[in-house]
Amino acid sequence: MCHLYASTAPARYENTTRSVRLQGCVTSVRLENEFWEILDALAASQNLSTARFISQLYSEVVEEKGEVSNLASLLRVVCAVHLQQTADLVPDLVAMPRSACL
Repeated sequence: MCHLYASTAPARYENTTRSVRLQGCVTSVRLENEFWEILDALAASQNLSTARFISQLYSEVVEEKGEVSNLASLLRVVCAVHLQQTADLVPDLVAMPRSACL
């Protein structure tokens, strides 16, 4: 196993539950701390609180798709898409030689 991944600090994959108001209703979202950190940064980049960012995202998805069947999964995918877009912008900074995971 690649040491980079195996040595990940447990605090990064521990879960945290936060409350969010979505279209007037309060709900709880449970995500790993790593995802909360990414969402916090995304929200801050748009001058929004994380709760407001999630609320706006939720409303936009409902408007476009009609529903959000799994909010936690949506948020994880949003984080993955964000990381992929970031990696595409700076490929040399995230490139890792295959030998690093042997």
